[in-house]
Amino acid sequence: MSLPKTRLQQIARTLSAAASPPTIGTLKLGDIIYNVPESATPSRLPRFRDVLDVQDPVNQDNLHFMLQKFLLGQDIFLVSQPGPYARRLAMTFCSLINSEYEHIALHRDSKWNSHYVDSSAVRAVKSGRILILEGIEKAERGIMPVLNNLLENREMNLDDGTHILHPARFDLLESSNVSGSELAFIPAHRNFRVIAIAAPVPPYPGYPLDPPFRSRFQARFIDPLAASLSLENSVWGSSDASPANTLADKLRDIILSAQFASEARQPLAVVARTALPAFPQTALMKLRQITTAFPLPASAREQRPVLTPEQLARVVLTLHPALLYAPFAGWAALSRQCEEAGLGPLGSPSGEAFGDGTGLLGYKATKIERIDDDNARITFRFTSPEGVLSEVELRVPAGPRPLLPFPLVLDSPNTMISGAHFMASPRLLSSLTALLQAHALGWDASLVPPVQPATASCSTSILVRLFGELLGYETDDVHLYKEVGGRELLMRRKIENGGATSWQPSPLVQGAWNGRLVHLSGIDVVGATAGSLSRLMQDRETELWEGRRIVAEANEQEISTEGLSTSRPSFRIITTPSKSIPLRDWLSYEHANTFLPVLLQPMDTEEESALLRATGCPPAVVSALIAFAVKYRDNMSASDTNHSAGSVMKNRKLGTRALVRMARRVAEVPWDDDLHVMIRRAVLADFLPPVERMNLDSLLAEAEIMQRTAPYNAPPTLDDEGMIFSLDASALDSSSHQITIPRFDPVQDPEGVASHVPHMEHFFDNSLQSGLMRDMAIDLELLGEHLVLLGNQGVGKNKIIDRLCQLLGRPREYVQLHRDTTVNQLMFTTTLEGGVLRYADSPLLRAITHGRIIVVDEADKAPEHVVAVFRSLGSHAEMTLADGRRVRPVRERGDDVVVHPNFRLILLANRPGYPFLGNHFLQVLGDNFSCHSVSNPDMDSERRLLGQLAPEVSEDTLRRLVAAFQDLRRAYETGKLSYPYSLRELINIVRHMRAYPHDSLENTLRNVFDFDVYKPEAIEFLYSVLDQHGLKVKHLGLDAARATAKKQVKTIDFKPKGPTDLKSPKYGKEDPNNEEHSGGNTWAGGTGGRDTAGLGGRGGYMRLFKGHDIKQVSDKLKDDVPDHIKEKAREMARQELERRLAELDMSMGEAKEYGKLLSEVDAHIAQLHDLLENLAAREEERVWVKRQTDGELDDSRLTEGLTGEATVYKRRAMEKPELGRPQIKPKRIRFVFDVSGSMYRFQYDGRLQRSSETAVMLMETFNRLTRQDTYVWDMFGHSGDSPTIPLVESGHPPAEVRDRWKVIEKMGMITQYAFAGDYTVEAIEKAVDEVAKYDADDWFVIAISDANFARYQITAEDLTRAMDRNAKVHTALICIGEGAEAAWIPNHFRGRGFRVADTHDIPKVLRSILATMVGS
Repeated sequence: MSLPKTRLQQIARTLSAAASPPTIGTLKLGDIIYNVPESATPSRLPRFRDVLDVQDPVNQDNLHFMLQKFLLGQDIFLVSQPGPYARRLAMTFCSLINSEYEHIALHRDSKWNSHYVDSSAVRAVKSGRILILEGIEKAERGIMPVLNNLLENREMNLDDGTHILHPARFDLLESSNVSGSELAFIPAHRNFRVIAIAAPVPPYPGYPLDPPFRSRFQARFIDPLAASLSLENSVWGSSDASPANTLADKLRDIILSAQFASEARQPLAVVARTALPAFPQTALMKLRQITTAFPLPASAREQRPVLTPEQLARVVLTLHPALLYAPFAGWAALSRQCEEAGLGPLGSPSGEAFGDGTGLLGYKATKIERIDDDNARITFRFTSPEGVLSEVELRVPAGPRPLLPFPLVLDSPNTMISGAHFMASPRLLSSLTALLQAHALGWDASLVPPVQPATASCSTSILVRLFGELLGYETDDVHLYKEVGGRELLMRRKIENGGATSWQPSPLVQGAWNGRLVHLSGIDVVGATAGSLSRLMQDRETELWEGRRIVAEANEQEISTEGLSTSRPSFRIITTPSKSIPLRDWLSYEHANTFLPVLLQPMDTEEESALLRATGCPPAVVSALIAFAVKYRDNMSASDTNHSAGSVMKNRKLGTRALVRMARRVAEVPWDDDLHVMIRRAVLADFLPPVERMNLDSLLAEAEIMQRTAPYNAPPTLDDEGMIFSLDASALDSSSHQITIPRFDPVQDPEGVASHVPHMEHFFDNSLQSGLMRDMAIDLELLGEHLVLLGNQGVGKNKIIDRLCQLLGRPREYVQLHRDTTVNQLMFTTTLEGGVLRYADSPLLRAITHGRIIVVDEADKAPEHVVAVFRSLGSHAEMTLADGRRVRPVRERGDDVVVHPNFRLILLANRPGYPFLGNHFLQVLGDNFSCHSVSNPDMDSERRLLGQLAPEVSEDTLRRLVAAFQDLRRAYETGKLSYPYSLRELINIVRHMRAYPHDSLENTLRNVFDFDVYKPEAIEFLYSVLDQHGLKVKHLGLDAARATAKKQVKTIDFKPKGPTDLKSPKYGKEDPNNEEHSGGNTWAGGTGGRDTAGLGGRGGYMRLFKGHDIKQVSDKLKDDVPDHIKEKAREMARQELERRLAELDMSMGEAKEYGKLLSEVDAHIAQLHDLLENLAAREEERVWVKRQTDGELDDSRLTEGLTGEATVYKRRAMEKPELGRPQIKPKRIRFVFDVSGSMYRFQYDGRLQRSSETAVMLMETFNRLTRQDTYVWDMFGHSGDSPTIPLVESGHPPAEVRDRWKVIEKMGMITQYAFAGDYTVEAIEKAVDEVAKYDADDWFVIAISDANFARYQITAEDLTRAMDRNAKVHTALICIGEGAEAAWIPNHFRGRGFRVADTHDIPKVLRSILATMVGS
C-alpha cells in the first residue's frame, strides 16, 4: 500500500472518529447524561418483550452502576442468583443506551471459535457491541482465560490470521507506516464492552472464577430479594393490586422471610442455619401470575384457611420443587409459617392427595374449544367446599390439528386421535389441569416424578400426548442422551452432495419456528447443559449459526434480510426425566426458574387394578398382583427413606408396565398363571444378594403367593401352523397345556430369511431351556414385548436366542457393545468417500426397517447413556437419528423411518453386581423390557444335555461331574467361591474327555481350575467337592502343574560344578549387589546350591527367592541328603518360624487359631475384597472425553472436522464430575459387634466363633485393599457394661497379624467378664452420632446383637429411633441368638433388619449387607 494512500485512510478515520455519531436522544440517569447513539445495525438491538421497569429504584440503581462502568470503558460482572433477572437487566441496559449486543450462553461444552465466520465475540469486538456472557460458572476453567487479553488490552489473534488490536495501538501502528497488505490488523471498536453473568460459587454449583479473569471485571452483586421483587413487578400492574390479606401476599411474605433465613450473616448463623432453602428467583413472579390468572372467589378469600393443606402444598412445591427432597425440618418450618399467616398447615410433600381432579388453587379444567386456527379457549372452574363457584376462561395458543373432545369420560377407557387408549382418572385429570394451567400462563412445563424410588405409573407419556391432542399440536419427541452438547440442542451440521457443509436447525428450533409442542425426554441426563436453553425458554430468544437469531419480535423485512426469526406463540416445551437419576441431581434452581413444574402422582391401587383388569386378566390374579406390588413398593420406599441396602432391588422397581405385562400374559395363556415365577422373573430374583432374596421371599409369603412344583417342559415341535410348546407332556391332559407360536412368513422379508436366520447344527434340548424359549416366544410373538436376558457367563444366552430364531424362521441382526460404543455407532456406519461422509444404516436400523430381531450383546458394558437409546425405542418405538431423521411408529413426515411391526429388541447382559460389575443399565431401561434370567440347567437337564453331547463318556462320570458343578455353583451363591462356574466350563470338560479319553481326569480339569492356582483356599475346596462326588484326583492347582511338568518329554537338569557334599544348614551371606549365584555354598538366595537358604538346591532349612532364574538340582541329589542334615534343617526351620512368631508376638497356638478363623472366611474375604477393590477402580475408571484438540478422531464430529474445527478428537481420561456433584470422599463405616456375656454363655451354637470369623473377614479385607484411604472404618463392641468398647479405631487399623489377633482375643475376653445387660440401642445411637461427624462421601453403621429384646424391654420404636437418628447414615442390624427369635425385626426394618438363626450365615449376611450398601 502506498504511503499517500495510507495517510489518506488515517485522516479519514480520524475525521470519522472526531465526528459524533448520529444520536436519537439524550439519556439522563441520576447524575449521568448520555447522548444515545443511533444504531448502525438495528436488527442487532434487543427485541425482547420483558424489559425491566426502569422506574423501579432497584433497577435504576443497577442501571446507573452499569452506565458508569460503560463510560469508564470497564467490563461488568453481574453476580446473581440463578434466574432470568441478570440477563434481562443486561438486555434492558442495552435497550436503554440503544446498544447492539451479542449473547453467548456458556455450558460444559463451550469453546471459542473465531475463524472464517466471525463468532459472536468477534462480531461484538469489531462492531462495538456489548458481549453478554451468561453462565460463566458452567464453563470449564480452561475456557475463559482465552478472553483475558481481549478484556485487558482489547487484543485477540483469530484463527484466520487476523489480529484485533486496541484502537489506540492500531492508530499508532498506521502512523508508523508498518501496516502493509500482507498484515491483517483490525481495530477493536471503542464501544465494545463485556457483561458477564454468573451465579456465586458456592453456594451454587459451578466452577470457581479464574483469578486473572475475575480481576478484569467490575463486580455487581444482584440482591436476590430485589431481583425477585422486580420480576414480580414485571407481571403485576396496578390493576392487579389485591387486599393485603390475599393468598399471594401472605405467601409472598413467607418466601421473602425464607430468603432472609437462608442468608447467614453471623458466624453462629452458619451453624444454626435453617433447613429451608431459599426460593427460586422466579417464585414470586410465578405466584403472582398464578393467583392473578386463577383468583379465588371473594367469599372464599374470607375463609380461614383458603385452601386445603394438600392444595396449599401443591402451590408451594410448584414454586419451589427442591422442597421435595429437602430435609423435612425445612418443610415443617414452612408449614408453621403458613399456619401463623392464617393459611393453615401444609399437606405432605409427597403429594399423595394431589389426585382429586383439580390443578393449582383447586381449579379444574372443564372445557376446551377452538377459537380460530391458532387459538383455543380453556374454561377452568373453582368450587369451594361451601359450593361457591368461580369460572375462568383463558385464551391459549393451539396447534393446527383437530382437537380431541374434552371433557374426558372419567374412570372409563378413552381413545386418542392417534388410536392410543387410556383411562381418565381424577389423578390424571389433576396433572392434566396443572399442565393446562402452565400452558395458559405461557410457561414451558417440567413433569416432575415422585421422590419415592418405586411407585406405580405416573402416566407421563400419556400426559404429553393427551396435552398435545387436546390442543391440536404436532408433537416432536426429542430423546436426549449424555453426549448431547449445548450446540447440538439447537443446530447440527449437514453434508451436502458436493461435500460442502451447511447448518440445519434442530427439532427444537424447528418446533419454535413452526409452533409445535416439543417433548424433551431425558432432561435429567444432560445435566447442566440444559441450562443453555434457559434464554429460549424464558425469553423466546436464542443465538443460531452465522449471526442468525431467534428474537421475540421482528418485522418481515428483518426476517427475510437480517437473519432474524421468531418463535410462534404456540411453541411449547414439555420436559420429562428418565428417572434413572435422583431428583436432587437435576432438579436445580436453574431448572425451577426455567420451567413451571407439574408434580406427577402415581396411580392408586384402584386405578392400577382397573388397568390390569382391562387386559382380561382374572380378578383374583389382579388382586394378588396388586397386593404384592403394594408390599414390594412400600418395602423399597422404606429402604430408600432409611438409606438401607436396597440398591440392587431398585434396578427392578416393579412398575405398572411390569404388572400389565404379567396380566397380559395370564390373559393370553390362562393355564400359565404361576405368579411366583413371573414376579421373581420380573425382579430378577435369581441375581439378588442373599439378604434381599430372603426379603423378597418373605414378601411373597406374606402375599400368599406360593412356589409351585416346577413342571417338565418338553422340547418344542414344529408343524404347519408353527412351533408348539407343551407343558407336562407326560400328563393325560397335555393338549390343554400347549401353545402354538406362529412361524415367520418368509414373504415379509425374503432377503432376511435367506441370509439372517441363524443355523445351528446341534442344540441339546432340556426342560429349563425349553421353558425359557417358550416364555421368550410368548413375549416376543404374542405380546409384542422387547426382551432383556441376563445371566452368568456361559449359560447359553446367545444359543437359546439363535435356536428360537431358527425354529421360528426369524431373521436376526447382531451388534456387540463395549465401553467405547457411541450413540452414532448404533445408528450408522460412517465412511469417507471422495471427501464426502457417507452414512450406511447400522444393523439396528436395518432391523427397524425390515422387521427383524436385533440382538444387542454385552449391553451392560456400554455407557449408560448409550443404552438409554433403547429405552425410547423399546417403550415408544421412537428415536432421533444424528442426520435429523426420526424413527417413529407411524409416518408423520416424509423422511421418517417407520418401525416395522415385526421389529423386536433383545438385550443380553451379565447378571448385575459382583463379580461382573457392569453398568447399571437396568435403571436406565426401567420397566420397558420384559426381563428373563438365564441360569444353569437343573441337574437332570444338565445331565441329559451332556449325555447328548458326549454319549461316549460314561453316565456315571457325567452324573458325578454334574453333581460336583451343582455344588460349586451353590458354593458361589453362599460365598465360599468367588467364581460362578457355568455350563460352558462343564461342556468344555466333557468335550475334552470325549476327544481325548486317555487323558487323566486331573489333566482335563486343569482346563477350568488352573485359573485358581494361586488361590489355595479355592483349590482346597475344589479338592473336597470332587472327592465328595467320587472324582479322585491326585493333584490340583500348582501341584498339578508341577506334576504334569515332570511328565514332559523335555527334562531340564542342572548339575552344579564343584563339590556337592553337605555340611550343615546355614543362611549364607547377603550379596549387596544381589547378583545371580548358582551353587557355591556361600550366598543366601542362590539357586541350585547346598546348605544355604535359596531355591532349587538341597540341604537348606528355608526357601529364599531373590528374583533370579531358578536352577533345579536333580531329584537324585535332593534325595541323597543324610537324615541328620534333614533333621538339622527341620529344626532350624522350626526355630526360624518361632522367631518370626515372636516378632509378631504370637505363639504357635495363637497362629494356628488365627489361621483356623482365617480359613473359614477366606472365600468371603476374596469376594468382598474384589468387590471393594473394583468399586474403587470404577470410581477412577477412564472414559472418552470429547471435544479435544488431539487424540483419536471422534466419529461423531467428522462433519465439524471438515469445516475446520480443531476440537474433533477424543481421549481417554478421568470423567469430570457434573456441576454440583460432590467430590469423591472416603466412605465412613462402623461395625458394632455384640460382646456381651450371652455371647460367651451360649457359644455352643457358634455365635462367638462366627462373630470372630466375621471380624477377621473385615480386618483382612480392609487390610488388603490397595486404596485404603477410600474407606475409613472402625469396629466397636457393646456389652452389658458399655455401649462403646473400642476394638479397632479409625485411622489406626491393625496392620500386622498379631494386632488383628489381639482384637479377636479382646472380643473373647470381654464376653467372659461382662456383666448382664444390653446396650444395643445405645451402641447404635452412639455409632450413628460418631459416624455422622466425619466429612465423608457416605456413612454406614452395621450392628450385630444377640439381645433378648423382650427381656430387656427393647421395642421396635427404640430401635427405630436409634437407626433413624441421622437421615444421612445408612444402618443395618443383624440379630442372632435370642435376637433372631424376634420375628418383627425384618418386617419392621425392611431391607435393613435381618434375623440369622444359623450362626454360620453371619459372615455371609454381613458381607452381603456391606457389599450392597457400599456398592450402591
